[in-house]
Amino acid sequence: MNTHSRRNALKTMALGSSLALVNPLQLLARSKKEKIGVALVGLGYYSTDLLAPALQQTEHCYLAGIVTGTPSKAVAWKEKYQLPEKNIYNYENFDSIADNPDIDVVYVVLPPSMHAEYTIRAANAGKHVWCEKPMAVTSKECQDMIDACEKNKVQLTIGYRLQHEPNTQEYRSIVRQNKLGKVNYVECAAGYRENRTDHWKQKKEMGGGVIYDMGVYSIQGARMGTNMEPIAVVSAKAISTRPEIYQDGLADVVEAKLEFPGGVHADIKTSFAENINFLTIDCAEGDIEMQPYSAYAGVKGKSPLGEINHPYQVPWQQANQMDDDALAILEDKAPLVPGEEGLRDIKIVEAILKSAKSGRRVTI
Repeated sequence: MNTHSRRNALKTMALGSSLALVNPLQLLARSKKEKIGVALVGLGYYSTDLLAPALQQTEHCYLAGIVTGTPSKAVAWKEKYQLPEKNIYNYENFDSIADNPDIDVVYVVLPPSMHAEYTIRAANAGKHVWCEKPMAVTSKECQDMIDACEKNKVQLTIGYRLQHEPNTQEYRSIVRQNKLGKVNYVECAAGYRENRTDHWKQKKEMGGGVIYDMGVYSIQGARMGTNMEPIAVVSAKAISTRPEIYQDGLADVVEAKLEFPGGVHADIKTSFAENINFLTIDCAEGDIEMQPYSAYAGVKGKSPLGEINHPYQVPWQQANQMDDDALAILEDKAPLVPGEEGLRDIKIVEAILKSAKSGRRVTI
């Protein structure tokens, strides 16, 4: 199956049931559009090296604008992507984006501590919001984001690229359809050696620490691997292996045992200290093994049913995710990964941190 065919097949699965989030006047205006205009907010590595190149490959959306606090980046991006001056914003004039019909979606690619503010401001400007993971720092912020988007009748989608990814969708289908019997146990780990020392990931006030960044991948693996929601954190520990870098209670290694209904457990680990990336799902009739589980490309696995391997090249994941989310807007359908999905993970993050601090079981 070629790239476009696979993407179209994914869309059929991804769009889900209808959900009217756009008011009739907005819908009438957007029905005339064939492509969704996207403004990237925050031009760090992920926007520069992955999202912007991916937007050159998308079929249903395109790079329409940018928001940056760095004038030199504004100049460089304007020239590279032929962006009109009127579609270039900074953080002071951001709210005037409301008056720009070229921009339908604001994609928030900022440190987690800024996600709530810019999601809410974008929603109040009447723009749909795509927000990178982690959704926010607290579950209250997540709920405020959801409420703002509902109030303004715009979609809120969280950038969980793996939920759009064909290898992930295949193992999830095996679990959902009980093809290997009951899930008994899950183990998932996601991490890499983070060598930066002065990034937002090392700053508590900006939403730093490994549990927010890579931790949500491990949590997602446990949730998707069991096809259930955890009911408790049985135990957890949060460790700073480099206290000179990870200070103020930040951890660069976090481990937790999650309890699911029916006595099913999942052991998860996330790390900024080592390269780890796998998901093992112990089913009654054999294991599903994904390794790497959450890479930008090369995700693959196996089970007694055979190999799981749908190859593609970077940045196909990001292009596919954004095309799926753009189609959800164009066709007035529920997005595959709504804000509620991000909220679930942050509630689990909070419970893990509470358990690690108290040394006790924490009900979710």
